[in-house]
Amino acid sequence: MHLARAFADASTVLPSFHDREDALASALRMDDRPHARPSRPARPPQFGPGDYKALIKVGYGCNEHCTFCHTLDVRPIDGDAEEVERKILRAAELGHAMVVLSGGEPTIRPELLHWAARIAGLGLDLGLVTNGRALAYPELTDKLVAHRLRYVYLSLHGGTAPVHNRLVRSDAFDQALAALRNLSGRGLDLTVNCVVTRQNLAHLRGLVDLVAGFTDVTLKFSMVEPKGGAARNFELLVPRVAAVAEAVVDAAAHARERGVRVQHGGIPRCLVPGLEDSYSDLRSHRYWTMVEIGEPDLFPVDDDNKRHPPACDGCSLRGGCPGLYRGYHDVHGAGELRPVTDRPRANSFNYTLEAVHAAPDDTCPLRQGPLGVTPWERGRHLFVRRGDAIARYRADSRDFTDEEIAAVKHDLGQVYVDAARGPTPQDFARELVPLARSPLCTGCPHLSACTGMFEPVFEDIFTRDDAVVRAHLAGLTGDVLDLGCGDAPYLDVLAPRIAAGAIRYTGVDPDPAALARLRPRLPPGAALAQADAEALDLGEQRFDAVTILRSYNHLRDPELVLRAALPRLRPGGRLVVCDNTAFGLARTPAQTTRGERSSARREHYRNDTAVEASRRIAAVAAELGVTLAAHDRRDIGPGTSNQWLLVYSVGA
Repeated sequence: MHLARAFADASTVLPSFHDREDALASALRMDDRPHARPSRPARPPQFGPGDYKALIKVGYGCNEHCTFCHTLDVRPIDGDAEEVERKILRAAELGHAMVVLSGGEPTIRPELLHWAARIAGLGLDLGLVTNGRALAYPELTDKLVAHRLRYVYLSLHGGTAPVHNRLVRSDAFDQALAALRNLSGRGLDLTVNCVVTRQNLAHLRGLVDLVAGFTDVTLKFSMVEPKGGAARNFELLVPRVAAVAEAVVDAAAHARERGVRVQHGGIPRCLVPGLEDSYSDLRSHRYWTMVEIGEPDLFPVDDDNKRHPPACDGCSLRGGCPGLYRGYHDVHGAGELRPVTDRPRANSFNYTLEAVHAAPDDTCPLRQGPLGVTPWERGRHLFVRRGDAIARYRADSRDFTDEEIAAVKHDLGQVYVDAARGPTPQDFARELVPLARSPLCTGCPHLSACTGMFEPVFEDIFTRDDAVVRAHLAGLTGDVLDLGCGDAPYLDVLAPRIAAGAIRYTGVDPDPAALARLRPRLPPGAALAQADAEALDLGEQRFDAVTILRSYNHLRDPELVLRAALPRLRPGGRLVVCDNTAFGLARTPAQTTRGERSSARREHYRNDTAVEASRRIAAVAAELGVTLAAHDRRDIGPGTSNQWLLVYSVGA
């Protein structure tokens, strides 16, 4: 079985694909997928495509009584040893590289060493989420390290005993510090996590000073979640998120002076200037699945306890941002957020090939086979079936939230196999193979929750959809203003109209290099102006058409541009807007590496579809009293390309 056969018949399905048959075949070739995990250096860990963690809760009992305890309401519940062992075996079956035991407090379970030996015997590494008190005993720590303990996430909430002990309501500081001394220097991936509450908000620098003595420790400050004990005592324990952000920024500045690595969690990225990329969560720690006591299978990690309110919609930092805890938002709202809208963001993400599974018949290995439905993320995993093989991909991008990735994949249907020979696709029609939900999914009871099975579609949807845009441009007459003209992707349509005198063309773009490339290609009489569309001074000029062609999402402030442009349209004039939205690319590891190392720069400031763009246009038109009639609209969805189109006529 060789997955290269999957696309071998591409040219018989669509003749225009003939000259890229080799590229299509290599897009999923088996010799370019990962086979073994790379060696693990002592510090910092480097992860390959398969190095994911499974978080297994072993019970909720604990030897501390933290004021903010998440599991306060379920502390009497523990998992039995057999249940935990079954879940360890399932993690190994799914291909995890590490099992992390958590609780409650996992180190108080008498089965700890047995579980550690079982994990090591399966060839997996061991991790612990712990308060560290049991690890103050060197003999236990030595045994766990011998059983492949490689990761510890240690709770420590103050740099002195009074601060820490007050929060955990136990005389625990000395033991936690002893554990830190036992663990440091062993080449572990070692994080000290401080939950920030009202009680320790003013003491973060003290913890920095304490951790400065351990050069292999990463210090994380986590906003307290209003759950369990913190929900019951919200006013007493939960500070304002802006105050937490300010204290963390201050502690991070002190940490830089002391040589301490600092991360943060549960704090919106817009509130921590300079630390936007220092966020830390389950995904950044490479967790793939987790499971609570009583759950039947491992589930993908998620951020359902947090939300992005409407204020986050246009924020350039949204990808990878935790947003606000739901319990916090319910009480305080979103007034403290400071969305960042002046930075470009990615308009695509990678699905990287992880494995190839045999699929000798027409059954679904998710619904009816050993893979199962629940462990696979609805958005971030991608299964592509072709012939007798199924390729499994995963998207680790933090440029997009889980919700955005799932919407691109399922709602918009914008996932493709990358068959480009270079680092990035240049000709989408020839280099991208659309993927569509497999007929196997029809009628499946898991349809709305499952990651789904996909199959390639050998159809040139890009040329088909672009033909509609070209037809509208071919019908323009009079004075035409082309905003964000760039290299003029539709010049082959517009140039004959310019040369014939049917249109008088003015192109505007802020990039002098793009204008220099375009100028010699234009027929005589066409005009170019170098300017940001947001700052364009049109004077008293009037136009019969304004076009924004594949540049709408490049505009920093589309409302400002529309306020300037709409009043300049003559009665009966046309507004033509088209652009592309975000998409996912199924790639081999080598393709992903080449793409991420390419010199391509981010140019989108948003990834609006026709839905969002039409709302903006309608709002500005109403504000200005301009009457717009919708003349044509092409939305994005499964079966279309990622290009949308809006055409309006201006009323008298």
